[in-house]
Amino acid sequence: MIIGVDGNEANVREKVGVSVYTLKHLYYFQKNASSNVRFVVYLKKPPINDLPDETPYFKYKVVNGSFLWSQIFLPLELLKNRFSRERINVFFSPAHYSPRFCFCPSVVTIHDVAYLHYPDEFLKKDLYQLKNWTDYSLHNATKIITVSKTTKKDVMRFYRTPENKIDVVYNGFEKEIDDHALPGSDNEMTPPIPSPYVLYVGTIQPRKNIIALIRAMTVLNKIHPEFTLVITGKKGWLFDQIFKEARNLYLENKIIFTGYVTDEELVTLYQKAFCFVLPSFYEGFGIPVLEAMSFGCPVISSFSSSLPEVGGEAMLYFDPDNHSELADKIVLLETDNKLRSELIKKGRQRIKLFSWNKCAKETLKILTSLHG
Repeated sequence: MIIGVDGNEANVREKVGVSVYTLKHLYYFQKNASSNVRFVVYLKKPPINDLPDETPYFKYKVVNGSFLWSQIFLPLELLKNRFSRERINVFFSPAHYSPRFCFCPSVVTIHDVAYLHYPDEFLKKDLYQLKNWTDYSLHNATKIITVSKTTKKDVMRFYRTPENKIDVVYNGFEKEIDDHALPGSDNEMTPPIPSPYVLYVGTIQPRKNIIALIRAMTVLNKIHPEFTLVITGKKGWLFDQIFKEARNLYLENKIIFTGYVTDEELVTLYQKAFCFVLPSFYEGFGIPVLEAMSFGCPVISSFSSSLPEVGGEAMLYFDPDNHSELADKIVLLETDNKLRSELIKKGRQRIKLFSWNKCAKETLKILTSLHG
């Protein structure tokens, strides 16, 4: 059996989200390739250094072409392959878009459909592509993988996809940065962040519901004026209103926007934070909550989309439309040390349920099941 894989998402220098997802699968596939199950990874450009090495049963195939690569150049290559002795038996697309024509059974992973819930946060060109290319990918796929039950329901609802066509395979999680950053080390922020502080890590954009977090700070500071809010992450789309809200509530001196931080600095931020808050209206999975748990940081999350699936009983939850409830949960953590300790303990147990090895193993099982 030969499995074809679109490896382009992993073939980039800065890897986040689907790039990490694709890379983890490639490493698992390379490790488990054999004479019975071989892999051909299709790329637009030669593989960069951190992709897994080729083996007799794990090979890269560079297909030249840039514009509409998955629509024209890759399908032409797969068409040629159809008549070769080394014919692809199944094709795997790890990130939404399948080849326009595949000529064999195919599997596609859908990570989220945020673009359907919050279309105003996407450029018109990107929105058109996400809607339409995902549509034909889902229609043509033999099997569909979603990273949460929430995303599965969304795919069924928006694209009218039969339930039996979709398998849920949760993302993995592995702590890959040093968790031994100590206070007073070179990993400290400059200038230092005053404690105690509430931490948010993620893109700054409307669907992340950061405004609710800012408003919760106004309530919290009336009771505990010593608290600061630290917002770490890059600017996304329509972020001006978020900064304006901070100014309007006279909270600028109580909110620190760090922008980009190094991995080592991020470890320190997690370790020293009073708690981590993810107030999002929508998440396809929610990796940051697992990241916070891994560093012993208690988590408060909105009760929305996939977040309860990921966090289980290891987080406190609030209504994302009720910033006062969020403030109450932060106060509860401040007054109940036993609860805080229990959340930290449950969080460290929770992250053990998610591994990239398990994720890729389940994916490979789906791929091999399609070869008769």
